[in-house]
Amino acid sequence: MTPRPASRTRPTMNDVARAAGVSAKTVSRVVNGVDYVSAETLELVHSAIESLGFRRNEFARQLRQGTTATIGLVLEDIGDPFYSVLSRAVEDVAFARGYTLLAASSAEDPDRFRRLIESFTSRGVDGLIIVPAGGTDANLLRAEMDAGCTMVFVDRPADDLEADTVLVDNRGGAKHGTAHLIAHGHRRIAYFGDDERVFTAGERRDGYLDAFVAAGIRPAPELIVMSNPNRDAAADDVGRILEADDPPTAVMTGNNRWSVQVLRTLRARDASPTAFVGFDDFEFADLLTPGATVVAQDPAAMGRTAAELLLRRIEGDTESPRQHVRLATALIQRGSGELPGPYRLG
Repeated sequence: MTPRPASRTRPTMNDVARAAGVSAKTVSRVVNGVDYVSAETLELVHSAIESLGFRRNEFARQLRQGTTATIGLVLEDIGDPFYSVLSRAVEDVAFARGYTLLAASSAEDPDRFRRLIESFTSRGVDGLIIVPAGGTDANLLRAEMDAGCTMVFVDRPADDLEADTVLVDNRGGAKHGTAHLIAHGHRRIAYFGDDERVFTAGERRDGYLDAFVAAGIRPAPELIVMSNPNRDAAADDVGRILEADDPPTAVMTGNNRWSVQVLRTLRARDASPTAFVGFDDFEFADLLTPGATVVAQDPAAMGRTAAELLLRRIEGDTESPRQHVRLATALIQRGSGELPGPYRLG
């Protein structure tokens, strides 16, 4: 038997055929399990495959069949704990169904988002699960959909595009969290949310305001901050609000990154505790003193649902109505949101 080549180039069917003394077509029949091959030839080919370390080029085979068995996932930030859980759920569903997942972060940059979409579709992915970046051109996505790319949008919808979507009850969850603070005697409640061009940021801010309307209380616009929590000045924004002449007695945040900014500042202040509710659960929230009360989403359920919807479309269901799933949130009380304020609703 011919020894395995020293080259790092992967052995091909032609290499196996030469080693076994048969034709490449015979090797193809053995590898793909089609047509009859004698026991003697089968043994020769299998021996050559084992000796050379041959592996079938799955990508080339799938391309010939019109599929790559690959799906793409474009997130805001794969390093964000929320999105990492969502990504893993998508990957688990895809892996169980024989698909490979490609994932990348847009960083809320429309140009980077466009390049990622074009890169994934040029590689022939069978479909995409997308968190649209703020400022995304819907025409880009529409053109790719018209060209045959199946898409499901998760966490945020895509404007004016008819596609399956998986969202969370952002507005209702933020209203619930803010109402919880109001019910515990707070009126001056600060709100820190993401850039309002982001779909979820706008919905959560509106939910915060809804709680005031429902309680018959006028909100304080000067206590609302809507900006990227990763900015260098984000911590300064928190300090400015908390150290104002008439400071808030409670804080509601719109995502886990703002929660970290706020809680870090609160910990550094030598003052009485400020009531706190954050949108999104986060690691170690239960280990703080008091524990952080949160409006929790279920990113794993979002990922699983989006992946199942996408694979159902890829595998042939193109006629049923598009689904617009909106998952519920849950208020987890750990102590920070239950700190009493100076008022009680009559």
